[in-house]
Parts: sequence; C-alpha cells; structure tokens
Amino acid sequence: MIRKIIQVGDPVLRKKCDPVTRFDQELCTLLDDMKETLIAADGAGLAAPQVGVSVRAVAINVEEGYFELINPIFVWQKGEQRGPEGCLSVRGKAGDVLRPSKVKVLFQDRKGDRYSLVARDFFARAVCHEIDHLDGILYTDKATNIRAAED
Repeated sequence: MIRKIIQVGDPVLRKKCDPVTRFDQELCTLLDDMKETLIAADGAGLAAPQVGVSVRAVAINVEEGYFELINPIFVWQKGEQRGPEGCLSVRGKAGDVLRPSKVKVLFQDRKGDRYSLVARDFFARAVCHEIDHLDGILYTDKATNIRAAED
C-alpha cells in the first residue's frame, strides 16, 4: 500500500525514533509499504518517520540495489563529498550537503538477522540522509545554498 509521505512541519519528522524490537508481520507490512511508496515517489530513500511511524527503519533504492536497514548504526565514516540533496518530505527544495564519501553501517534485516554494508558516493549520501531522519534531522539542517528543486 502506498502511504502518505509526511511533510516538513509535522513533529514526527523531528523525533528521535525508537529501535525496532519486534520483527513481526507488522514490521514486514511497514517495509513492504515503504518500498511501494518509495518507488511510486521515485525517490532514493525513505525513512519510517516519513510515513508517520517513529521506528528505526529505512528503505534505500539506488543503483547498487534496494536495501532495508533496520536499527542502522555507523561503524565508521571516511572522506568527504559535497553535493545536492532533496527530500520527499521537503518538496520543491534542494540544497548542498557535506557528507562522508564512504560509510560502513551495521543493521538488521526484517527477520532481525544482523549484517553490515559499506556504501560509497551517492549510496553513502543516501544512507546518511536516511539515518539522519531516524534522529529527527532533516537535510535542510545541514544544507547550504537551499533553492527551488530542479525537476
């Protein structure tokens, strides 16, 4: 089911999310809905609070593939990259954000199994952007040169 994407101004976007503790059908439904919503919105990533659910879960859809990260934690971050970002919850705007060029994260999948991944370049940017959402941080908090988005 495609869910409504919460827009800037809604307090759920500014809350630090709770860890996922139950790996059940409710979580699977949320993740399935997030994937469908993300694809329909033609986005690179979507965090659970963006669909009104304050838990530590993100979906990322980039060139490297589709990823679901539950309870993600950074192990390390390396390098720097500055580039444009937008957000499905901040329609019509873009800004330049400084992010690491390479990150390693630990996370769980929908079954609760633990994994790690290393992301580079745009994938690393997407991971950082979505994990920020889980801590109540929007890209506009870090961005310079905020402007109307180019479609």
